[in-house]
Amino acid sequence: MTRVAILAAFPAELKPLVHGWPHSTRAGVHFWAQRNEEEEWIAACAGAGHAAATRAFAALEDGGPIDLVFSIGWAGALRNDLAAGSAHNVAGVIDVQTGERFRCDAGAGPLWLATSPRVADENEKQRLASSYNAALVDMEAAAIARLAAMRGIPFYAIKGISDTLDAKLPDFNRFLDTSGQMQTGRLILHVLPRPWHWPALIRMGENSSKAARNIAGTLDEFLSDQAGGEGM
Repeated sequence: MTRVAILAAFPAELKPLVHGWPHSTRAGVHFWAQRNEEEEWIAACAGAGHAAATRAFAALEDGGPIDLVFSIGWAGALRNDLAAGSAHNVAGVIDVQTGERFRCDAGAGPLWLATSPRVADENEKQRLASSYNAALVDMEAAAIARLAAMRGIPFYAIKGISDTLDAKLPDFNRFLDTSGQMQTGRLILHVLPRPWHWPALIRMGENSSKAARNIAGTLDEFLSDQAGGEGM
């Protein structure tokens, strides 16, 4: 049986994809699974960042060898021509901490994704675009790409645009805890007396929901093409 691993940071990134799949939680990692006679699709998330992605990957491997791995989820746009809510099957991933580049397997698009250790604000997005010629930025894909490369597993990354290049948002880094979880209560208390943040956050919420739906559609279409017309 072929095991396809799908990793994200947060449950909301996976929600449209795993709707109706059995769900479980173990040691801070969320799991969803779906299978037929030939294939098993297992999705997992453990939070934002390298360490959380590594935990989720290891938890999936506990269930058996992985044959194909996807990093999916939200990303910030590093170019003005990437529409909010759109989803992209990227060409490869750049680890901005090490400079390593991990090319996705055949069939991916032309855009490169930069993986940063922090949530990138507007200035950092400009720097990443200039320094790495990347089109999107996330916090997890390079860790997953490295683990897949070490094991010789085909790797793909499908990312949806949650925030545009010029989005002026609060500093989300202040509200991520050491396990990569967003402290939503603290964030709400921070933005409530700062109404200038509200429009951008509302747009981000709308963009994120649209992006998650488009990620699910792009992934299902990709897997259907690979399987000769049978999707998830």
